[in-house]
Amino acid sequence: MTGGQHGPRGEPPWLSRADAGQAGPRRPADELGDLLARVARGDHEAYAAVYDRTVGQVLGMVRAVVRDPAQSEEVTQEVLLDVWRSASRFNPELGSAGSWMMTLAHRRAVDRVRSEQKAAERELRVASAAVAYDEVTEAVEAQLDRERVRRCLGSLTELQRESVTLAYYGGYTYREVAELLGVAVGTVKTRMRDGLIRLRDCLGVDA
Repeated sequence: MTGGQHGPRGEPPWLSRADAGQAGPRRPADELGDLLARVARGDHEAYAAVYDRTVGQVLGMVRAVVRDPAQSEEVTQEVLLDVWRSASRFNPELGSAGSWMMTLAHRRAVDRVRSEQKAAERELRVASAAVAYDEVTEAVEAQLDRERVRRCLGSLTELQRESVTLAYYGGYTYREVAELLGVAVGTVKTRMRDGLIRLRDCLGVDA
């Protein structure tokens, strides 16, 4: 700092040497308040001193609320950035500098917890909506597929339809289908081959 900002012994410009001699020893809380006053004027050295003196206390306050170590460190940095930006708002008549900073820390920590809770709730709602959407979509697609298959089966001849239905939906062999329908095995094979070709064309399935 320049000589114009501080007296020969580093006292603030509003404190004369005579006053300094009468003021007596200053309390630590007053020293932090004085540092904040200098921070409010853009004094980087004062801010560094405030940071070093309070970072441990701020982290402890934040950690007690946030719990998560990584997030606690992030919030602590946000709090100390707030101190740099809003030091001019500190009013010593309303309380000590330390209390003011702890209030900032507590508010920031609570805001982070609430923000994380809201984010978790949003993710849960989105996930629930996605599951419901997927279930509805699958049900609709399944219904459409069944209708397409039913429609395409209706385009087959009676023997083709019966042969395909017994073989693919009933699980019967060619010989069993032939016995059930009372026709030759070769006839069943031919009718099923022709029926499957027609089904493939109707459903738009690639060969």
